Amino acid sequence: MPIINFAHVGQVIVGGCAVAMVAFADTSVLSRTYAARTRTPVDPNQEMIGLGAANFAGGLFQGFPISSSSSRTPVAEAAGAKTQVTGVVGAIAVALLLVCAPNLLKDLPSSALAAVVIAAAIGLFEFADLRRIFRIQQWEFWLSIVCFVGVAAFGVIPGIGIAIAIAIIEFLWDGWRPEYAVLGRVDGVRGYHDTKRYPNARRIPGLVLFRWAAPLFFANAELFHQRVLEAIAQSPTPVRRIIITAEPVTSIDVTSADMLAELEHTLTESGIELRFAEMKDPVKDKLKRFELFDRFGAADFYPTIGSAVDAYLEEHAVDWKP
Repeated sequence: MPIINFAHVGQVIVGGCAVAMVAFADTSVLSRTYAARTRTPVDPNQEMIGLGAANFAGGLFQGFPISSSSSRTPVAEAAGAKTQVTGVVGAIAVALLLVCAPNLLKDLPSSALAAVVIAAAIGLFEFADLRRIFRIQQWEFWLSIVCFVGVAAFGVIPGIGIAIAIAIIEFLWDGWRPEYAVLGRVDGVRGYHDTKRYPNARRIPGLVLFRWAAPLFFANAELFHQRVLEAIAQSPTPVRRIIITAEPVTSIDVTSADMLAELEHTLTESGIELRFAEMKDPVKDKLKRFELFDRFGAADFYPTIGSAVDAYLEEHAVDWKP
């Protein structure tokens, strides 16, 4: 068994994480590229299991880290490879060459090997995709460029790390300031829709239908609180009930749960009822763990927006036709 000195543990962990990150990025990108090209399904989890098993076995024999190869794969494809047997045949051929004729290729210029790799790998550059991404989502285009420049300027590991960090920041930014809307009824269109997109949408007197299109977590909890109070303040009629159409809310954390408790207390003091519609069962389960579900009451959660609206119209005797 390989023995690692305690003094080297830090280096091994840092190096292992870096290798794992590069292997994951290289394998996932390469597999998706060839899956799209050959129209075959890919199971990323199974690929990670295969890479993990191979690296575990290689580590027992002090072998090189194992991952897919953005150079060998195009070379194999250019040579006519069709199945995974190609890798087995290649390994056997290399082993036979090392054992039987180790000096056969000693005079082969490195530039010749580089030319083979470059000629095969140049097909992986998706310039048409970059143009399409720039046209439809410029943020992702510039993320690709930053990743490319980072790899070219700082090396593979720092470049990929920079791209991952920027992508996480972008994800948090989108979750921090998500789309929200006050809903109304549009004549001739089923359901309830954003009043900003449909200025002629009819609002239900005394009721605010508020949609929040993101998970509720620490970064956007305060913003949610503000937007709800703003929607109530901007209502054309005095508000008696607000319904959170929570179908897009896929998760909730402790910070946002505390915010909901505070919001419910604030609205109750103002004589406004807080209700929820279309909330997913896993989110309800979290509210139960946070001891909020019983505080609100099961009757405050409606399966659909329509049933929530009908209950409001009946309980408050509002004369309004959907």
